[in-house]
Amino acid sequence: MHHRTFVRMAALGAAGATALFAAPAAFAATGSAAATSAPAQITAIAHHESHGLHSLSSRSNSSVESSNWSGYAATGSDGEFTSVSASWTQPTIKCSSKTTYSSYWVGLDGYSNSALEQTGTEADCIGGKAEYGAWWEVLPASESDYSVTVEAGDSLSASVVDNGDGTFTMTLTDSTEGWSKSTTADGSSGYEDSSAEVIAEATDVNGSIAKLSDFGTMSFTSAEADGTSLGSYSPTEIVMAGNSDIKAQPGSISGGTFSDVWKNYS
Repeated sequence: MHHRTFVRMAALGAAGATALFAAPAAFAATGSAAATSAPAQITAIAHHESHGLHSLSSRSNSSVESSNWSGYAATGSDGEFTSVSASWTQPTIKCSSKTTYSSYWVGLDGYSNSALEQTGTEADCIGGKAEYGAWWEVLPASESDYSVTVEAGDSLSASVVDNGDGTFTMTLTDSTEGWSKSTTADGSSGYEDSSAEVIAEATDVNGSIAKLSDFGTMSFTSAEADGTSLGSYSPTEIVMAGNSDIKAQPGSISGGTFSDVWKNYS
């Protein structure tokens, strides 16, 4: 069993894992690692984490606040975006006695609607230890884990593509560990393709936004929507804000590159 999954199984216990289990939507997965659906215990744990946008409010004409997203979103009319991609280095998180979660991903939809098709990685502190993992998600279902190795410092790239037939292909590659996973699944009900996002996030765990893992400063590179640099769309800046503080803040975007800086657990 993947070490990250084992820690979560131990924390939740068998009864908790059983209660969280739900059958995932039909999908096809391929890749250099195992290409079948994840084992039940991995799927059960994955189903308590989700990545939809929370508590959006305006800061200015070009900047908004959210309680769980930090990064950039290119926005437009329905059908505006059919692909999004980016690369990043998996952050090294600092762990203490706090239980914290963080995720790094690309996605279509989600900014102005309840649809979202996405894939990415996460970096969590559980029991004082850093745990790293990879996943994909189509809302309203929660994330589905990939049973692969992810370590701090790994070079990641991700993409989400609308195939034009109601399905989306979500591809995540770790060139350091030497694996690539690709999942094709039906899009969210009512998907619009009206936004493309590149995001660092405080993960929603069991219906509540978790404390944000201290990831220091991380950078996204080669961020594109429909093959064009994300910055060329004059995307909306999203700042992650707590009740009285900033949790994470993106730097200015240049072409397809921007940094994101951790500020607070909140």
